Amino acid sequence: MAARNNKKKLILGFAMLVAFAVVLFGLFTPLFNGHNGLEYLDALYNSISKASAYYIPQVKKESQAFSGKEINLTLKMGNENQAMRTAMLLEASGGQVTREAETVKFKGDFGAVLASCITDSDNMFHNKGKELETRYNKNGKLMLYAWWATLKEVIKDFNRQKQFTNAKFTGTLQKKVVECAYNYYGITPQNIGDRWGIVLFSLIFYVVYTVWYGYAVMFLFEGAGFQLEAH
Repeated sequence: MAARNNKKKLILGFAMLVAFAVVLFGLFTPLFNGHNGLEYLDALYNSISKASAYYIPQVKKESQAFSGKEINLTLKMGNENQAMRTAMLLEASGGQVTREAETVKFKGDFGAVLASCITDSDNMFHNKGKELETRYNKNGKLMLYAWWATLKEVIKDFNRQKQFTNAKFTGTLQKKVVECAYNYYGITPQNIGDRWGIVLFSLIFYVVYTVWYGYAVMFLFEGAGFQLEAH
């Protein structure tokens, strides 16, 4: 419903909106070692979350239950390059590996495969990509992705063979170990207790900044003569 124009509220709303825009411009300016505010906070929260996403010791302990368990796998990879990388990964864990075009066959110790994957993932989680480069003579992140793609096909083959326990644990390995290591590679972990000040400030700032924008818009509309009323 239209109401009488209020010049003071109109000016206040406009001033608040200008202030909001100035701060927003500052957030997108590279003021933090070449990064803008959003990039800085994104990197900060990634480093804090990495410190609490280290599941590898737990998964490694659980993997010991599969030590000495022989498996036979037939993996149909997406292309010959991926099949070649899959063969390299499985050969490094021992056992018998054969490859024909996009198909890789493996026979060997499931526990050894798990141990090899966990070792590579642990190195990548701790930003030691050169360990994989030395082992496979290929880019570390590429080979970690190869592990992810390999495990995806391993899960399919285990399910085909109705080896559901193996499939379930392989899924856990893929998500909690390989995916975490891949996503956090290159990030240095930080404890939230060491950065509590900036974390608290960023949370308070987010709330205040959002409310500030809401009031700016409200004052603009009220100052222009618009007001919502309940009927």
